[in-house]
Amino acid sequence: MKRLVIVNGTMGAGKSAVCRELKKLLAPCAFLDGDWCWDMEPFIVNAVTKEMALKNISYLLDSFLCCPVYETVLFCWVLHQREVWEDILSRLTLEDVETRVFTLMLAPSSLRTHIEKDMAAGLRTPDVLERALSRLSLYESMNTEKVWVDKITPQEAAAQIAQSLFV
Repeated sequence: MKRLVIVNGTMGAGKSAVCRELKKLLAPCAFLDGDWCWDMEPFIVNAVTKEMALKNISYLLDSFLCCPVYETVLFCWVLHQREVWEDILSRLTLEDVETRVFTLMLAPSSLRTHIEKDMAAGLRTPDVLERALSRLSLYESMNTEKVWVDKITPQEAAAQIAQSLFV
């Protein structure tokens, strides 16, 4: 049986870093970061580009899931609304695929530290901080498996997720 592992969380939570570590632990494994599917300049968010990103994500995820080489497919993206990942899942061939959704959680002070570090490195703009902080409560109420990442490294978070997959 194949496994689709969705790693969710607000901007700056560490999804990409955790998935890069998780990929090593779950090999043979494929990893798709949803941000790669709409990396464009200028970055425009509207109905057309959102649909394009969803189509790109769905196509790539389905291709990985149908490939006999990979047992596990990792996907991370900012999924602050359950309807978004349900839309993606509805577009996939999920026969004989176990799907698990993990949400990386952190306190506002930790999130602020993460994003300010990214801003200092030129990876994020100041507007991201307020948007990320305002969405934190949306993740708390989601029916997902929570991983608190305030005081652990991406390697430790990946190990925690990997362990829970095999319990």
